[in-house]
This record gives sequence, C-alpha cells and structure tokens, in this order.
Amino acid sequence: MTRIIAGFAGSLTLAVPPAGTRPTSDRVREAIFSALDARGALQGANVLDLFAGSGALGLEAASRGAVSITLVERARAAAAICRRNAAVVADAAPRGRAPRITVSGSPARTFVAGAAEQFDVVLIDPPYDLGNLELEHLLEALVPRLGDDSIVVLERSSKAPQPMLPEGLELERRKDYGDTALYWLTPTSGD
Repeated sequence: MTRIIAGFAGSLTLAVPPAGTRPTSDRVREAIFSALDARGALQGANVLDLFAGSGALGLEAASRGAVSITLVERARAAAAICRRNAAVVADAAPRGRAPRITVSGSPARTFVAGAAEQFDVVLIDPPYDLGNLELEHLLEALVPRLGDDSIVVLERSSKAPQPMLPEGLELERRKDYGDTALYWLTPTSGD
C-alpha cells in the first residue's frame, strides 16, 4: 500500500499498478521530500515525475506545495492509475488551491525532448534495468528544461554503476538506502 506522507493529502492511500512497477519505499520517499522541503524547493514548483508508476512521487510533491505536476508514464495501465490517483489528490486540495496535475502516456525521453517548459524539480525513478546509455540520453535531453536552481533526484539500484552525467549536470551527492541509491543532480553553473 502506498500513501501520501505529508501535506494537504497526507495519509491518502494511492492505487498501485498490479505489475510492472517498483514503488519507491516510504523511507526513501520521506528522505527525498524531507530534503526538498528543507530547501524550500516545492513551494510553487513546477515538478516533473518521469517513470511515474502510481504517481506517488509527483503527487507527494503536489501535496507539499508544488503547483504544477506532470506525471509521465508510458505503460497504459499505470498511466490510468496515475490519472485516478491525481484526481483523488486534487480533490483533497484546499478550495481554490488545487495543483495542476497532468498525466502523459509518452515515453520519458520523448516527453522531455518535446517539452517547452522548464522544471524546478525532476523526479526520475526508472526501472532498475534501464541501461546507462539510455539514462544518459534522457538526462542530456533534460538539461535544457532545467533552470539554474533546478534539482533532479534520480533513483537507481545501489548495485548499479554511477550514471554518466551529460554536460550541464553535476552530482551534488549520492545517498544509499539499502538497495536504493539516490543521486541528487543540479545544473552546472555557467561561470
């Protein structure tokens, strides 16, 4: 069972796809969002959740103050669950302050390559078997969609090699939680 941890939708239960996804554990989600909250990164943010699964990461951001959330999930059944979960979270929002939540059924890289907007926070939780080259191409396409203060949180298997980062992104830190590694990435400064 997956729940929203905090914010206006705190404790709401989310539906989870029956197969084909690996939900982020509560412990890892709490670590991600505690760090983002400490930075003040979510208030008024435009958030992109790639490989969204149930949408739990993006919807947690919505509950904690993000105003625009895009959930990208190409698996049709999972995208349908994202839409249902998004409606539940939007309905729980205070009157007049519902975040704008959209769901795209596109592959992640296709969506990013065609996006015209910039994102403040990008949450990437791909299947652990996603190849490093494919991930590098995705990150490369993402760089022009980031502002100077954007944050990218990438979840990978702690056993996988560190991903190659394209020009324009740098590793701020890595933190392991059992089988999960979180990579905190930021745009390189233009100095």
